[in-house]
Amino acid sequence: MLATVLAASIAAAQAATPAAQTTTISPAAIQHATQLRDKAVADDTGYKIVESLTTEVGPRMAGSEADARAVAWAVAKFKSLGYDKVWTEPVTFPKWVRTSEHAQVLGDHAQPLTLTALGGSPGGTVEGEVVRFADLKSLQEAPAGSLKGKIAFIDVPMERAKDGSGYGMGSQIRGRGPSAAAKAGASAYLMRSAGTDSHRNPHTGITRFDDGLTPIPSAALATPDAEQLSRLVALGKPIRVKVALDVGWTGEATSYNVIGEMRGRSKPDEVVVIGGHLDSWDLGTGAIDDGAGVAIAMGAGKLIGDMKQRPARTIRVVAFANEEQGLYGGRAYAEKHGPDVRKHQIGAESDFGAGRIYAFSTGAPERALGAVKQIADVLAPLGIAYTPGEGGPGPDISPFAGNGLAWAALRQDGTDYFDYHHTPDDTLDKIDPKALAQNVAAYAVFAYLAADAQGDFGSEAKKVTPPRE
Repeated sequence: MLATVLAASIAAAQAATPAAQTTTISPAAIQHATQLRDKAVADDTGYKIVESLTTEVGPRMAGSEADARAVAWAVAKFKSLGYDKVWTEPVTFPKWVRTSEHAQVLGDHAQPLTLTALGGSPGGTVEGEVVRFADLKSLQEAPAGSLKGKIAFIDVPMERAKDGSGYGMGSQIRGRGPSAAAKAGASAYLMRSAGTDSHRNPHTGITRFDDGLTPIPSAALATPDAEQLSRLVALGKPIRVKVALDVGWTGEATSYNVIGEMRGRSKPDEVVVIGGHLDSWDLGTGAIDDGAGVAIAMGAGKLIGDMKQRPARTIRVVAFANEEQGLYGGRAYAEKHGPDVRKHQIGAESDFGAGRIYAFSTGAPERALGAVKQIADVLAPLGIAYTPGEGGPGPDISPFAGNGLAWAALRQDGTDYFDYHHTPDDTLDKIDPKALAQNVAAYAVFAYLAADAQGDFGSEAKKVTPPRE
């Protein structure tokens, strides 16, 4: 009898809970998005936005005076583009500053070396014999104390790849190498820059030290200088180098996620989120990393807002704070808006330069794949292939995706991205206006159709491990 009652209760509950709706997109929305796409590829709004940011603000390292000016710029730009609502949300983080950096070979082969401090490095002046390692693993296996008074140096070339996959090892060498050197007793750490260029431009980027370690001065050499140092070490004589870094942590700073919305016509409380990060490193002007991403998202939102027939849901564009030093803006957004994850239809971030988008994918569930394919079909004339199972959420989207936000990946051609990434060469002239317009068109199509879809793309409160972009 009890089993019968339980079965009846379960059946009643199932009947009261409708099956998940299959997500579709109307023919009218497809037609509007097609017109939007064709307009966007001939539009220069995105390029004008990134030109404005890199010219009027320039480099904008998190916590700096220029970072504050970038926030003010973003608020003003959203308003001038006609966004319906614009606001900021505070993001607090440790502040790191760079004042000066120098290095030189001492002794019989005295000569300067071109380098840049890694973000998070402490300051200090160190002299020591260089010990070269061919890979990260060999440094990690160095016995404790074996490098006392010496400078550890890892020289590993980064492989060029369309999808940027060669960066994985480079970022590991930057992120884990300093700790490995400190554990072995080294007084400083040098690495060949994580980049694919052969110019005398070092690549910066954030590093971390394991708990319990005393941080040591850590820097990246420009590729020609790393090769020069390797040749000197190969001479078989002790090579001494002096490294002088005036850098370090200086308390806390507060910046802001800057957010603009184009209101949806019938479901304004539900949003599609697109964006890029507003901060940059201080060496260049942050054009490809990530002024382009901010411009792509702002431009796409602007073009959608100008349409006679807006999508059902709101388009929300986020210019994230301090991505470079630890995804602080993305984490803050995920924490603040996590309770409203179901109101977030889907999210995507542009943070891989300004190369043409060549592939599209999502983490959407089975019930939404028909709509995903409809989006892919409208993207196809832009030269974008549908590649299910590939890609992942952008960096600032990833914390929220880990808590259940549905995500999409619009993958850019990064063949030359790491020639300029985190270097003085990250400047506006590296952006092709036509390629940028293709990006704006792709994001506009994606955001419009996702916002007008009948049904959802799977956002719900849950812990997941999204694939890495």
